[in-house]
Amino acid sequence: MLTNYHSHSHYCDGKGSPEQQVQGALAQGLRAFGFSSHCPVSFDNQWSMKAERLDEYLAETRALQAKYEGQIELYVGLEVDFIPEMVGPSDFPMLDYCVGSVHYVGLNQFGQPWEIDGSSVEFLECLDTVYGGDIQAVIQKYYGIIRQMVETDPPQVMGHLDKIKMHNAARHLFDESESWYVAEVEQTLQAIAKAGITTEINTRGNYKRGLELYPSPWIINRMKELNIPICINSDSHRPEEITASFPLAYQVAKAAGYEQVRILLGGKWQDVAL
Repeated sequence: MLTNYHSHSHYCDGKGSPEQQVQGALAQGLRAFGFSSHCPVSFDNQWSMKAERLDEYLAETRALQAKYEGQIELYVGLEVDFIPEMVGPSDFPMLDYCVGSVHYVGLNQFGQPWEIDGSSVEFLECLDTVYGGDIQAVIQKYYGIIRQMVETDPPQVMGHLDKIKMHNAARHLFDESESWYVAEVEQTLQAIAKAGITTEINTRGNYKRGLELYPSPWIINRMKELNIPICINSDSHRPEEITASFPLAYQVAKAAGYEQVRILLGGKWQDVAL
């Protein structure tokens, strides 16, 4: 049963309208689909929804729910940034669900929230300038913020858990097998398991950059050992990406021992056969 609850439209940094997303979801055989544009934040960036467009977004996506009733189940959400003392999932109680993600770690050299999801050049410049090249300190801070979200303001879905590896494709910054990194991941997974948060297998890194899934397969293996429920999302930014790299995600999930995925259907989260 195909579903996807992590998607972006022209309300943020995606391409295409919400209705074009729905049409893409129908064409690709989805049973349920969730809208999850990047939530508004209180500072300027190039990819979050503008605060003045939130009401329009909510109205348009709610209208689509009614228009396509009986054809596909649609759910209204946001990908909500967790930035301590600034924004988090509980700031958007009007949603059907939210994907909670960490895209910002501390401040950059200009005193603004540091976007770890930008270009590699900008990431490395801030890493060197602000953190003296100490990638371990940055990663520990990143996972610490995730744990803070999980423990104090939990979302329904944990977004791209190990996004911090994005600029480490060549393993030139750190090795995921290092004991300190494994310990950070383990501590974070323990918190997620305790909270019972569904954690996505996010395929975007694979179809966009040819990288591993988020999270890495070894983390997915450990998630299964801890009985952390999963959903499979593409983090699509175009309608044609809605099921991109899904076969790989299903393959990796099954290899880890998963037999079920958690989906939002009939207005409630439930487990169905993988």
